[in-house]
Amino acid sequence: MQTAQALKQQNIHLFRAGIWKPRSRPNSFEGIGLQGLAWLGRVKRELGLPVSTEVATARHVEEALRQGIDVLWVGARTTVNPFAVQEIADALRGVQVPVMIKNPVNPDLALWIGALERIYQAGVRDLVAIHRGFSSYQKSKYRNAPVWQIPIELKAQFQGLPIVVDPSHIAGRRELILPVSQKALDLGYDGVMIETHPTPEKAWSDADQQVTPEALEAILAGLQVRKSDYDDVELVNRAEELRLQIDAADHDIIAALAKRMALVEQIGEYKKQNNVQVLQLERWKEIFRSRAEWAAEAGVNPVFVEELYKLIHVESIRKQTEVLKQEK
Repeated sequence: MQTAQALKQQNIHLFRAGIWKPRSRPNSFEGIGLQGLAWLGRVKRELGLPVSTEVATARHVEEALRQGIDVLWVGARTTVNPFAVQEIADALRGVQVPVMIKNPVNPDLALWIGALERIYQAGVRDLVAIHRGFSSYQKSKYRNAPVWQIPIELKAQFQGLPIVVDPSHIAGRRELILPVSQKALDLGYDGVMIETHPTPEKAWSDADQQVTPEALEAILAGLQVRKSDYDDVELVNRAEELRLQIDAADHDIIAALAKRMALVEQIGEYKKQNNVQVLQLERWKEIFRSRAEWAAEAGVNPVFVEELYKLIHVESIRKQTEVLKQEK
């Protein structure tokens, strides 16, 4: 109630709280359970804030609807399980309640789409996707890697589907919440879901990623919502001119890739004639090292170039392997 009262003054659109919290390991705080729904009901009645909670089973759905919860959300650990999503979908048949669906824990766009489709096929038409980042074994400044290309692809495939970002779970640290939120808005996201607590250091879970209501107010005030398109003829013409130049540059890039792959086939043939294996590990290492250096000298992000050359190298290995398979 203390949190809700503080947020009432901040033009918050939806007050969310996890009543049931699926945890990675047992003996962690797994939510207050059923009694928490009554607390959410009190927030709704006394403060007039619409409320939302996570559901992971059919029973959760039934109890939440009985309490008059306005919006349900399906968490990342549930989205990854089609059986669990289908159970929730079956419980929602005939009910018109908005449902938000988080991306699965692992970076799998098909699972995310599948969860949205299952809920949609149950008759729910008011759907929202939540981007909360993805688990990764690679070291990163984020708790959950954003992997922005996955929600961008979702947005491209389902135009009109609202997408909100959960920067708290992506960041894992409160100081990163503002920049992650801003990047999402710059990419055309429709909102943010940010965790807040009167005393974050005392929170029973995810304390490092929570902010006070006062800090939340400052974050929201610092966010810049940009226009979705140009609204001036001169700007439109200049943007189109730049796009044509980008198209020409892309054409040159593809032509260069075609030339490179033709050379790859030639070296594949040479290896075949001399009975040499495809993968040359030292050459592979030298390519990644030198291309990153060239990128830095050219003012291009070397990490991006390294990722690009991983894809190029995979295709090069594939083409050389195909050459080796060909009859002599």
